[in-house]
Amino acid sequence: MLSHTTPQSLSSKAPQIALILITVIWGGTFLTVQYALNFTTPMFFVGCRFAAATLAVLLFSYKAMKGLNLKEIAAGFLIGILIAAGYGTQTVALQMISSSESAFLTALYVPLVPILLWIIFQKMPNIMTWIGVLLAFAGLVLLTGNGLGSLSFNYGQILTLLGAIAIALEIIFIGYFAGKVDVKRVTVVQLAVASILSFAIMPLVGEHTVPAFSWTLLFIAIGLGLASALIQSVMNWAQRYVPPSQAAIIYAGEPVWAGIFGRLAGERLPALAIVGGILVVLSVIISELKPKFLERNKADQNEVK
Repeated sequence: MLSHTTPQSLSSKAPQIALILITVIWGGTFLTVQYALNFTTPMFFVGCRFAAATLAVLLFSYKAMKGLNLKEIAAGFLIGILIAAGYGTQTVALQMISSSESAFLTALYVPLVPILLWIIFQKMPNIMTWIGVLLAFAGLVLLTGNGLGSLSFNYGQILTLLGAIAIALEIIFIGYFAGKVDVKRVTVVQLAVASILSFAIMPLVGEHTVPAFSWTLLFIAIGLGLASALIQSVMNWAQRYVPPSQAAIIYAGEPVWAGIFGRLAGERLPALAIVGGILVVLSVIISELKPKFLERNKADQNEVK
């Protein structure tokens, strides 16, 4: 009996397992990017990273590109802009803050998603979301290391928070276009747009020259490009089977892995910042919980209508 059910159960859990694996990879990218900045400027590196990712995805999707239409170009263009904004600000900020801090601040995109959905599409968040937002704010206060009496952010923290907003919007629009476009074609377009845009804005952020050639930089750019291609492709595939609430809880492990990798590399966050990071992770989990009493209330409201 076990020999029949085990393969089936593993197959049904494949999307969740895939998301867990890419979360580990994702957590390791923060430290890798920070190391790469010893050899390059931020936006040039982001451009190279997504150029490699575009080529990697295109190798497996070139046949599907023949059916590319205007809706898919528009979707890919919009999402690509948000990817460039999210990863660009995050990469610039990694020159000023630790990879662990960057990961925890970036994780704030999860409680931001329902808030932005409320603002954009008038979808009212439930009580658990608001509790998650309060926890996220408390975690943010502790992560900045200032305390409530003198809440202020340094430039790197502000950029990372802007990046978290961009990533939240990216997730929202990926969900908006899901089922309306071909995943392979849109993934290629969004990665290509992110790469081209990153190169295009180099002069606007003071990057007027291309960094000297470095084999280390080349290998890191290719490696992270392949990682980005894998992460993006797996997310687009797995989230067709994994509910957003469950996916968000899995993604909550990303800053934890980043913190582990950062600590192994010698990073030491202050005790209060670690507590803040824990609160951010809890905010991610709590904001996506759907208690039974909420489901009952929703059902009762539908019956009244």
